[in-house]
Amino acid sequence: MSLSVKQLDSVTIRFAGDSGDGMQLTGTQFTNASAIAGNDVATLPDFPAEIRAPAGTIAGVSGFQLHFASMEIHTPGDELDALVAMNPAALITNVGDLKPNGVLLLNTAGFTKKNLERAGYETDPREDGSLDHVQSVEVDLQKLTLLCLKDMGLPTATVNRSKNMFALGLMCWLYGRPTQPTEEWVNQKFAKKPELVEANLRVLRAGYNYGETTDAFASRFEVEPAELVPGAYRSVTGNQALAYGAVAASLKSQRPLFLGSYPITPASDVLHDLSKFKNFGVITFQAEDEIAAVCAAIGAAFGGSLALTNTSGPGMALKAEALGLAMKTELPMVVINVQRGGPSTGLPTKPEQADLFQALYGRNGESPLPVLAASTPSDCFDTMLEACRIALGHMIPVIVLSDGFLANGAEPWKYPEISKIPPIQTKLTDVAEGFGPYKRDSETLTRPWAIPGTPDMEHRIGGLEGDIETGNVSYDPDNHSAMVHLRQKRVDLIRRDIPPLTVDGARQGDLLILGWGSTRGAITTAVQHVRAEGHPVSHVHLRHLNPLPADLGELMAAFKCVLVPEMNLGQLAFLLQATYPIRVRSLTKVEGRPFKKMEIVNAIFQELGADR
Repeated sequence: MSLSVKQLDSVTIRFAGDSGDGMQLTGTQFTNASAIAGNDVATLPDFPAEIRAPAGTIAGVSGFQLHFASMEIHTPGDELDALVAMNPAALITNVGDLKPNGVLLLNTAGFTKKNLERAGYETDPREDGSLDHVQSVEVDLQKLTLLCLKDMGLPTATVNRSKNMFALGLMCWLYGRPTQPTEEWVNQKFAKKPELVEANLRVLRAGYNYGETTDAFASRFEVEPAELVPGAYRSVTGNQALAYGAVAASLKSQRPLFLGSYPITPASDVLHDLSKFKNFGVITFQAEDEIAAVCAAIGAAFGGSLALTNTSGPGMALKAEALGLAMKTELPMVVINVQRGGPSTGLPTKPEQADLFQALYGRNGESPLPVLAASTPSDCFDTMLEACRIALGHMIPVIVLSDGFLANGAEPWKYPEISKIPPIQTKLTDVAEGFGPYKRDSETLTRPWAIPGTPDMEHRIGGLEGDIETGNVSYDPDNHSAMVHLRQKRVDLIRRDIPPLTVDGARQGDLLILGWGSTRGAITTAVQHVRAEGHPVSHVHLRHLNPLPADLGELMAAFKCVLVPEMNLGQLAFLLQATYPIRVRSLTKVEGRPFKKMEIVNAIFQELGADR
């Protein structure tokens, strides 16, 4: 009997299982297959916080969500069309997000009595009717994988690790995804271990053939390719884009790139990716702690490098005093904060936007710094370029805010034309005549950047307050007051370089949705939904958070209300309400999860007072 094939505009799938079940790999390969099939894609990996959580427990569940479509998409999806659950813990954690009549693929080998108890089930959900609202398909992935590889003589552990390939092959069949990209990856990954190449390919194809030859599913599904702007694309995560943006800035400024880093989730991949670019002269230094990492970056900036340091919220706390030194000495560097849930150790693998106040005010004394925020994985590239341009052009440390959602999420990225990226100007000088370390540019109030060791340009900088003209240590109260105001003015002058705000929608009306950071996708999708129901709302997304754009106040005043969705308790809303005499409504979420479209849609309709 031939199966019917249903055409869909978009599909959201989540793979979930134990940390050792290979769900991140499975999701990544399914994403690559979907991208090669021509779909627009967005992903949301979900890592367990526990490094060695007991197998079969909720704490050890690892997930990977993928949204692919025949149209432009902006989020990894809200409700799931399909869920692959490798054990009861994965099921109980994720089944609530599965749509009614959605596809549920259960690995029956994982549903042992012990695993059911570990997940908190009192009865087997396959037997008590709790799954009657979905299309539940039970497959013993472990048994079928064992049968597929029984003649190869492989260790049992190796065989068990291959069962994710069976699930991948089966889902590729169900949604019309090509297996060729995964086959090519397997051949490359295990090129030196031909037995693993054969094992993985066997199981992948067996999973695909299982769908083809059984009647487990009522129908198959197809999603047509999306109409993307022509060009060369690749999948990119936010952390990768930050690294690529830094390398591009190094090339465009003709300054060597240095990263001082200490590993921390979810920022470590910036270090891993930049370490691959020694061919571009990139130097990466893995320090013994966060303080050493930022201090090494300060030293590199003093020596003439484009200097970076990357971390998450706890690391920012440790770097605070040194960042004050970098600000005080007026050295160009970029500080990347990939935010995660807090406080303290908090939620190491979950995203949050709660470090805005820390970025703005988390240093002793009056210590203002520019703050930028990336809004999508690919936007991390452009935001990093902009941060480097400000740092080098204004001789000042710049903070870039990302978060765990952007860091690990992926989307298609059209390769930029490097020739179209403008050069980045620096304040480097080797002209000794008339040199003074704090002889400032009259327009930007920036000091010259002299490399140590340049003849006749010896100078001293440090953390103690300095004379406004010479930089020599000064305790004069009037001088200190002048320096405090000068440092603030240097940040304020950056506002002149910020382009006018781009408004999605009318520039006046009843409601403006104002966002920053990774809320962009959910806000964009929610605004599209509300407009489709006949309600005109506008959307502005901020990249520059300090200083704020010059036209922001005037734009906000043109609307009756401004709604600010944030993954914190309203930090930007608080700042806006304190800065502008305009009504601001805060929409907050602090669950370690990104906003869903309907959460913002419901808030919009509530604010508009519209009947639905």
